[in-house]
Amino acid sequence: MVMQILWLYVDDLAGKGLDFGVLGELMFLFTLSFVPTALPLAILLASLMTFGNMGEHLELTAMKSSGIPLQRIMVPLIALVSVLAVGSFLFSNNVMPYANKKVYTLLYDIRNKRPELNIQAGPFYSGIDGFSIKIAEKDPESNLLKKIWLYDHRDRKGNIIVVIADSGYMKVTPDKSGLVMTLFNGHSYTETPEKNKSGAARTYPFRKDAFAEQTIVIDLANFDLVRSGDDVFGSASRMLNLSMLTKQIDSLNVNYLATQSTYYEEFNRSGIYVGRNDNEIDRSGSDLTKTLPFDVKTTFDTLQVFLKQISIQGSIESVKNAARQIDHTTEILHNEIKFIKKYEADWHRKFSNAFGCFVFFFIGAPLGAIIRKGGLGTPAVISILFFVVYYVISLSGEKLVKENHISTIGGMWLSSFILLPIGIMLTYMATTDSVVMSVETYTSFFKQIGRKLTFKKAEKSA
Repeated sequence: MVMQILWLYVDDLAGKGLDFGVLGELMFLFTLSFVPTALPLAILLASLMTFGNMGEHLELTAMKSSGIPLQRIMVPLIALVSVLAVGSFLFSNNVMPYANKKVYTLLYDIRNKRPELNIQAGPFYSGIDGFSIKIAEKDPESNLLKKIWLYDHRDRKGNIIVVIADSGYMKVTPDKSGLVMTLFNGHSYTETPEKNKSGAARTYPFRKDAFAEQTIVIDLANFDLVRSGDDVFGSASRMLNLSMLTKQIDSLNVNYLATQSTYYEEFNRSGIYVGRNDNEIDRSGSDLTKTLPFDVKTTFDTLQVFLKQISIQGSIESVKNAARQIDHTTEILHNEIKFIKKYEADWHRKFSNAFGCFVFFFIGAPLGAIIRKGGLGTPAVISILFFVVYYVISLSGEKLVKENHISTIGGMWLSSFILLPIGIMLTYMATTDSVVMSVETYTSFFKQIGRKLTFKKAEKSA
């Protein structure tokens, strides 16, 4: 889990000149964010190894023969897993928001950090604020630069200072606070402020200086890692605890209902849709009038041909405008729902990850008692297989929730709904000493098939 961070963010970390302290802090913070996800896997592996060792050394058999059922053996461990589950929830609710806030702020600062100075021959290098530098050749052994063009626009008045040199060296100071450029055999061109009288033509005066050697010092303060405050991602869902998420979800739902009502009222006022029951025509012109519903067909038949064509074209345009407005409104509302679902998913994740500790314990403990294989080999393989299934189901359910295809409860608890019955079934099989998942059962079965085939072959040869 930690290694995947290096693959996901390798482009953001490479070439930034980061020291081991920053990288270590980043890895430590990411490790904290993985604890609630990795804890169920650790419980699964530990329970498999523990009960596998007890079954392999016939300790479970001795305890069962003494009248102690498997459920009673599991009771102390159920209490321990309960403590771990509560700890996982508290960790997710209190530590993870702080760790996520720190790690994503640090990652944001690393992304905005300027890369290490690496000027290549050919194109202009604009990585230093206020300068554009171009070199024609670069000796890889001596780092000698040839044909150097340097445009200085630190005054924000354009390229008023241009330096051209035949060769030179660039060296970063030991504290990396400045860049020392030593140039040889060149010229510098500087535009001077023009004292132009009103009405006179502009002459654009400049000063030309020749030099055999010139040293230029450039400040590299912007290349340092600048730390931002913790409020950069303060309102993101992963940076909030349970109470904050609840408050944010309520606010988002209120805003969504208000937006939905506003769009509905705007659509009714737009004139694209008109309620025909309100359009009635006065037939008598007296105070005691009898109104009749507006008859579209009768009115349309009374129009001339060119007016009918205009009416039809206007109706088609109205329908198209209405369809575009509805599509636009639907997309906006759908994006707001997806935003709400993201917060709801993080709210349920704090509970589902903690409950996953129980699910994996009730899979690992009876499964270890059934397979009766201790050590790290077989339990590790089985643990990874179950965890991959759990992880894939969890990601699929979360994606369906965020796309608003299924309910939040159904998607975020989908993996528990699927794996918990498997754990109950395995517990029942281990309690009843089922041989369905025993390795010896299948080994003896295939041995019997092999003996039968060998016997039939011997009969045919005889």
